[in-house]
Amino acid sequence: MKRTLIATALFAATTFAVAATPASDTTIVLVHGAFADGSSWDKVIPILHAKGYKVVAVQNPLSSLADDVAATQRVVDAQTGKVVLVGHSWGGTVITEAGTSDKIKALVYVAAFAPSEGEASGNLGKNYAVPPGVPTLTADATGYLWLPADSVAKNFAQDVPAATARMIYATQGPIAAKAFGDTTTVAAWKNKANYYIVADKDRMIDPELQRAFAKKLNAVTTTLPTSHVPMVSQPAKVAEVIIAAAQR
Repeated sequence: MKRTLIATALFAATTFAVAATPASDTTIVLVHGAFADGSSWDKVIPILHAKGYKVVAVQNPLSSLADDVAATQRVVDAQTGKVVLVGHSWGGTVITEAGTSDKIKALVYVAAFAPSEGEASGNLGKNYAVPPGVPTLTADATGYLWLPADSVAKNFAQDVPAATARMIYATQGPIAAKAFGDTTTVAAWKNKANYYIVADKDRMIDPELQRAFAKKLNAVTTTLPTSHVPMVSQPAKVAEVIIAAAQR
């Protein structure tokens, strides 16, 4: 009996080690979008940690595409092993440009732009209806765009508690308006495994445009009935997609 228990314990330990290896060798790099910062992932990160993944949230300056790409590439370059690169909203444009490293095993787009080479984010939705949240953007004297508190609650994060919407507003990162005119030079998704989460109730990026992106990328696609911030309102579902990308 004792030998049987020892053998069973050794088998379980070996099985756990094998199962844990992919997590220990893979880093999840999370790239936030406009009107946000790295804290936008704070509900997803603990779920990924619980599965054994190392997670790093990039803090984009939101001053230009080039600046955000540089910030993301610094984080990717600092990792050992493989990387799953995740981008939300504007962060999709960032990972499209920044995601060419051989370290990167998959790209995950969360209600995100997914441009081709030579495209600017600001032009991607020109053939679709203008989402309700876009006309509410306000520009300050320095050329940075902000999302008003009432629009955060109505258009950006309409499916989260009021206190959470207020926190999103308080921690938002304004983006240089000119960044939406910056064009990509590469499309990393052409040579990567791609995953896309469509936010079906999005009022910032048209859901039909998101579906078009997912089709273009030939992405494994998940549709969630959420606002523009599924990682806040449905973090477990978003984490599932990221984990699937990490385990491929």
